Amino acid sequence: TMISGIHTHSGPGGFLQYVLYDIPSLGFVQESLDAIVDGIVQSVQRAHDDLRPGRVFFNEGLLLDANINRSPSAYLENPAEERARYQHDVDKVMVQLRLEDGDGSGRGSINWFAVHCTSMNNTNQLISSDNKGAASLLMEEWARRSRAQAPAQGSEFVAAFAQANVGDSSPNTEGAFCTDSGLPCEMNTSTCNRRSELCNGRGPGWPDHFQSTRIIAERQLAKAKQLYNDASTELRGGLDFRHMYVDMSSVSLDARNASGNATTCKPALGYSFAAGTTDGPGAFDFTQGSTSGNPFWDTISHLLRDPTQEQIECQHPKPVLLDTGEMNVPGPWQPSVVSVQILRIGQLLVVGVPAEFTTMAGRRLRNAVREAFGAKMKVVISGLSNAYSSYVTTFEEYQVQRYEGASTLYGPHTLAAYLQLYRQLATAMASGEEVPEGPAPPDLSEKIPSFVAPVVTDSIPKGAHYGGIVMDVRQRVFRAGDVVSATFHSACPRNNRRPGGTFLTVERKLEPGRKNTTSLNSIVSSLTSNTRGRGRKEKYTQELDTQEGWEVVHDDSDWSTKFSWFRPGSVPLFRSQSHAVISWEIPATVHSGVYRLRHFGTYKHITGLMHDFDGVSSVFEVLAANSFQEW
Repeated sequence: TMISGIHTHSGPGGFLQYVLYDIPSLGFVQESLDAIVDGIVQSVQRAHDDLRPGRVFFNEGLLLDANINRSPSAYLENPAEERARYQHDVDKVMVQLRLEDGDGSGRGSINWFAVHCTSMNNTNQLISSDNKGAASLLMEEWARRSRAQAPAQGSEFVAAFAQANVGDSSPNTEGAFCTDSGLPCEMNTSTCNRRSELCNGRGPGWPDHFQSTRIIAERQLAKAKQLYNDASTELRGGLDFRHMYVDMSSVSLDARNASGNATTCKPALGYSFAAGTTDGPGAFDFTQGSTSGNPFWDTISHLLRDPTQEQIECQHPKPVLLDTGEMNVPGPWQPSVVSVQILRIGQLLVVGVPAEFTTMAGRRLRNAVREAFGAKMKVVISGLSNAYSSYVTTFEEYQVQRYEGASTLYGPHTLAAYLQLYRQLATAMASGEEVPEGPAPPDLSEKIPSFVAPVVTDSIPKGAHYGGIVMDVRQRVFRAGDVVSATFHSACPRNNRRPGGTFLTVERKLEPGRKNTTSLNSIVSSLTSNTRGRGRKEKYTQELDTQEGWEVVHDDSDWSTKFSWFRPGSVPLFRSQSHAVISWEIPATVHSGVYRLRHFGTYKHITGLMHDFDGVSSVFEVLAANSFQEW
């Protein structure tokens, strides 16, 4: 098994074991980890239960308008003769797999393309799977609508838009500009008047980051559909894998990978880490490209941990801001032990890396694996797999210490160490030999504290009820492109995360004589999934069935809907009342009819008991557009 993340910057945090990665979420969050683990386990179980013979087809092609290099000055540090082998300074190839049943029915799609999931900028406060998640949803919807790609009876089409060597690849394709002047940022430092926070990347839908997310998703979708439909090279030759754990803080490099007695270092972050990137700028007076320290920040840094002379020399020319490899209170701040893995699917090698490799670092890794395997193989990098350990640059990129170099944890020879390790895996796989398991990573879940307060209780104003309307839809007739919204009395969503269910539905009134063909299973499961709500599935099924005459057309997984929750009042931290805003941007493909919005939630009584509720808006009419387009 290889677990690979798309690395959205708009997801719940706190699920990693290392202190640094949990700081933004106020420590370790067990709820986040449980949601991810439960979802992965359920997905594996469903796939196993639906196992059947099948075939896999391969295709690849260029996607030119969905990414740019956000650190071009660092890329230019790579040797000119090496850069001359490639047309672009960021990988433009999408690798696509088409998965079929034995009878040729489409079952799924997996593709790899290098682009950060940072179309949603750092002003966003909604959970989002960003451009790759949106593309996945759209491709699954396309498969459901298209008879030619429809999955077999009783199964669902699954589309995965996986991550590749994404380190310096940005979806903000318009470039980086200064928010004060509108001029392009200074290239080497990504600053405006020496300030990083004024330099921001612009997506193709700028200034609307939702629109930018949609456009980058659509571009990936269009290429994926083309490659999926045209895939004709069948992968044959069986399945295989090699995996091992390695302590990256102490890898000794052989002569092929580095000169002298080179080794990797204990983890550390440089000054440019705090500067952020054009996809998400930092603050204070940090800038990218810093190869020297600052007396003030040196003092602050040394209060946390004063790096040893050995660490300073090992990490050179990185000026150490956070000596994370030697910081162990309340637990390790960043990992030393990580996972390296290669999967083989016929003629394809999937290289699972535990970090964000830059474009050129990824190219060198693909070449090294292909050469070590000793056969004509396709090689793709699956980024952020099995573990997370920040970034990996080339030795040359590391010297200029932009954000990616400052975030390359194990020193200037990090990439060389990975090339050595993956050559070992590829050689062992080609020859049929095993590899050592390596040192197991530590279980630190009990060491990392959490400062996220529990939900004590929920409440509503006197005379109100949970699910009641605070602000109803504002008009009675809407058209495609309009946004419909309603605000409800609600409760903390953490009471019940509704796995497999939804916090909202958009429902359409059925025409006379039509039956409601919408499955209620997902909604019912969300209403009965909390521990005190079990045994009530029959009751809620009956309640939903009494709403006859309505069908669900959208839920909270759809791009067109948004669920926003907040506590009203001037001191929200100490209030137990809350509101939920349900909004629906009416798509161009809408059918005319009568609609309503519906909200589902669970409130916590002062006694600790959980109670489910739902609420519904007033009905409204929607008029379809004269022409339709896919979205």
